Amino acid sequence: MSKESSFDIVSKVDLSEVTNAINIAMKEIKNRYDFKGSKSDISLDKDELILISNDEFKLEQLKDVLIGKLIKRGVPTKNIQYGKIEPASGGTVRQRAKLVQGIDKENAKKINTIIKNTGLKVKSQVQDDQIRVSGKSKDDLQKVIAAIREADLPIDVQFVNYR
Repeated sequence: MSKESSFDIVSKVDLSEVTNAINIAMKEIKNRYDFKGSKSDISLDKDELILISNDEFKLEQLKDVLIGKLIKRGVPTKNIQYGKIEPASGGTVRQRAKLVQGIDKENAKKINTIIKNTGLKVKSQVQDDQIRVSGKSKDDLQKVIAAIREADLPIDVQFVNYR
């Protein structure tokens, strides 16, 4: 009598790590010579990053510093969707970046297609913003995880609740 094994595919961003990365990035920006006297700032509003700087060039440098700090803290940068650069008050420019939480329907379809294309005896079902994959063989589940890791998805996914 074999028991079903399962795991969940999720896409989450740890907001506390994002906050830590923002604080570290802001310390570096305050100490950097090329940012002296500039009005550069990074803030987090719910699940949206707001980057403000004097001009587009400084904004790109600000993004580079932030991305470096996010990577060091283990935050997936694939889950950041940048908006367009817009003028802000005081002659500055602003860019909003949404932190994607959860798997949307389009990406869930892509992941389910990848799972089906493996030809393994596993079942996958979409549950809100995550996907539950179950099967009798743990080896099959490992192969599914490997196939999803190899796929070039537009979001970063994590595998949790492996039982």
